[in-house]
Amino acid sequence: MIAVVGGGVAGLAAAYRLQQAGYEPTVFEASDSVGGLAATYETAGDPIEAYYHHLSATEETIVELAEELGVADRLEWRWGHDSYYVEGVVHPLNTAWEIAAYPYLSFYDKFRLGMLTLGIDVRGGLPSFDTYDDLESFEHVPIKEFLLDHTTQGVYDYFFEPLLRAKFGSRAEDVSAAWLLGRIKFRGERDLTKGEKLGYFEGSFAVLLDALVEEVGRENVVTGARVQDIGFGESVESLTVERDGDVTEHAVEDAVVTTMPHLLERWTGYACDIDFQGSVCAVVTMEEAVTDTYWLNIADEAPFGALIEHTNFVPPERYGGDHLLYCASYVQNTDEPLWNMDDDELEEHWLSGVEEMFPEFSRDAVTDFRVSRNPRTAPIYERGYLDMVVPYDLGDEVADGLYYAGMASRAQYPERSLNGGIVAGYEAADLVAENRR
Repeated sequence: MIAVVGGGVAGLAAAYRLQQAGYEPTVFEASDSVGGLAATYETAGDPIEAYYHHLSATEETIVELAEELGVADRLEWRWGHDSYYVEGVVHPLNTAWEIAAYPYLSFYDKFRLGMLTLGIDVRGGLPSFDTYDDLESFEHVPIKEFLLDHTTQGVYDYFFEPLLRAKFGSRAEDVSAAWLLGRIKFRGERDLTKGEKLGYFEGSFAVLLDALVEEVGRENVVTGARVQDIGFGESVESLTVERDGDVTEHAVEDAVVTTMPHLLERWTGYACDIDFQGSVCAVVTMEEAVTDTYWLNIADEAPFGALIEHTNFVPPERYGGDHLLYCASYVQNTDEPLWNMDDDELEEHWLSGVEEMFPEFSRDAVTDFRVSRNPRTAPIYERGYLDMVVPYDLGDEVADGLYYAGMASRAQYPERSLNGGIVAGYEAADLVAENRR
């Protein structure tokens, strides 16, 4: 048996790729449904992800997969409108003239910011177009040092610093410049007259997940199956799985682990030094909109890191006319007060924050408030991150037949994404097939 541990997008992609190569893998997923961080809630219409998702134009592998699975016609590309909330005012930052009107950056600040986002190094007066091509050369460069050198103090103070604080909290200055440059490339395709084009499946990302499960075969995807141990000597030998209170040992020849690396360490002893941050995310169902923007970054002090109003991206008619808003924050450890609030406390805390930012907002319009928490949502891309990624093939490190395709893999650098999950699943599956020849 080839076992795939984890039924998120990486695990399903690995199983799909193995089937293409002529094998019949079995996927073991601990929860009662597949999808991982792309799992969904029900609404009055289409389902919606518990954690916000969309695609950037650079995510080509997932688009190719959608075409192979026959669901590419469900993938829609829409203009995602971004804004920045500063000193009580929402400033749209999509078009060239909106950016030009942003009052917190000087003309020179905007010029230096624009050159960086275009990948042009203008230090010294002569433009260089290849400075940022090799991301690895910036692996050990502190992000603040980089931004002050490659842009301006104003750009750092009034544009990047609040974003970094919302994204990485107390760990912001540990992050490498490579992460920022990778993110700019990842999200860099922008029309200066319309904003950024983003992808979303009509019917949510469940459309892609369901198509993957159908292709892999529902009989080959076992949910509610919690892996307890991986047995190995010189090679992988067994998988111990608990399901419905029964513990079963399965003989396996290869295992592709797609979970977080702390579970890999528990089962095999392989330790990964990458630190992860958690997140708290609420989907707020409302009878009316709060803003007219999709993604609202917040420079002011606020109880959440960002507000993402999904139905300013996908029409509310898809959700029975309801308006759907994500309130979201990252947490650096589970000792933080936000993590330890119960759902009622969090609802009061966050809706009070929305009311303070938008006095016209009435919580009487809120009909549902659903909270998801995950202690390991995203890596902290600190300096030296590449030295800590887990290899796809763990034959030399642990045992032959053991492979890894989780979030600590190379495909999720320098930015995590669903596309990266699919690439990681493919890479591990291809190595399984290659080593079996």
